[in-house]
Amino acid sequence: MSDTTEPAMAGAIVRPDDDGWDEARAAWNLAADQRPDAVALVESAGDVAEVVRFAARHDLRVAGQGTGHGAGTLAPSLEGSILIKTERMRGIEVDVEARTARIEAGALAEEVAGAARESGLSSLPGSSPNVGAIGFTLGGGLSWLGRRYGFACNRVRAIELVTADGEPRTVDADNEPELFWALRGGGGGYAIVTALQTDLVPLTDLYAGTLFFPAEVGAAGIRAYREWAETVGDDVTSIVRFLRPPPMPDVPEPLRDTPLLTVGAACIMDREAGEEVVAPLREIGQPVMDSFDQIPPAGLSAIHVEPEPPVPVLASNVLIRELPDEAINAFVSVADPVAGSPLLLTELRQLGGALGREAENGGALAKLDAAFVMLGVGMPMTPEAGEAIDAHYDRQEETMAPWAADGGYLNFADRPAPLEAILPADVCERLAEVKRRWDPDGMIVANHPVST
Repeated sequence: MSDTTEPAMAGAIVRPDDDGWDEARAAWNLAADQRPDAVALVESAGDVAEVVRFAARHDLRVAGQGTGHGAGTLAPSLEGSILIKTERMRGIEVDVEARTARIEAGALAEEVAGAARESGLSSLPGSSPNVGAIGFTLGGGLSWLGRRYGFACNRVRAIELVTADGEPRTVDADNEPELFWALRGGGGGYAIVTALQTDLVPLTDLYAGTLFFPAEVGAAGIRAYREWAETVGDDVTSIVRFLRPPPMPDVPEPLRDTPLLTVGAACIMDREAGEEVVAPLREIGQPVMDSFDQIPPAGLSAIHVEPEPPVPVLASNVLIRELPDEAINAFVSVADPVAGSPLLLTELRQLGGALGREAENGGALAKLDAAFVMLGVGMPMTPEAGEAIDAHYDRQEETMAPWAADGGYLNFADRPAPLEAILPADVCERLAEVKRRWDPDGMIVANHPVST
């Protein structure tokens, strides 16, 4: 920003020479070195509109950010931009009768889940409690309840936003339906979202948790998991992963720096039925820890034992169309920490069910045609560690290529890539048309831009 003027807003503008600059520009993901021209700490949709109009007058671009979980691919493109951080916009309003929630752009997933719980309802939480609910939803929203209820993006009723012309708007299935479609699973590169209204689900019984086994159960354990996963219904969503938790105080003592194979699941049923469903998993071996219990929906995002923020993270994903024995052996060879993986974890998240069926009136992510999504997560504490992690992702992708499906899952795509490498070609063509209409000058920055 070359002059001393500032947008007229209730929030604050922070510039590189200001005190607190490093704090303002930081993302949840400390591996992202964000260096925009300025950071706008907005407090309302009106603030967002003012910042967008100000940016246009000064030939700057804008990028929206709630928490910065996916900031790794956004950071390199922020030169000449104002980073609009919505962390002060935390309002959540639950309409019990309509079973909906209006969520402002800075609200966290755990906050939404807590607000819904008070009314006997549930959001569709993922594995991280501190991810922004808006970013989670715009990128798809793969939930612990996904096999029953589908992607969170396809339960959105309306989206409040500011377009590149600085105008606040509300879009839905009847008002600007193409923009509404694009923002549901196509990312946030078409407008700055300030709030959304989404359906909640009634949920009274939930049996969920994680079994932590020694990593030595290996391929046999994953085969047992695969055979079990093929038998469960849509009321069960699960994850199997190799994990080596860091020796940190927030990690339970029995798990610290210990190579593990874990199986987590959420079962939409009472304790008796849930224990019957999970029983075959307990035969995999003697668990180091067993956290399965009857839990409130708000506790779902805690069962994955995600690292506390802020942390440096590098991640990569591959869609897996099938998991025969040969694929399991290959997965073990590149995922098991005992075999030398430098990653914090590599997991297989079960898809199928409603996640694999075309959502009625769905958005840009209507379904995923795969059996699992493989996610790798590393913590680059040093530059050398980052290089080793990135190289290992190349090895994982090459090793699993014979069983890989096309594309990927946007929220897990933390390596630089155009949107065309993640979503189907016909979807990207439609997204490109939306981008050309609503942001013809490319003012709004996306972490995975679509080619126009």
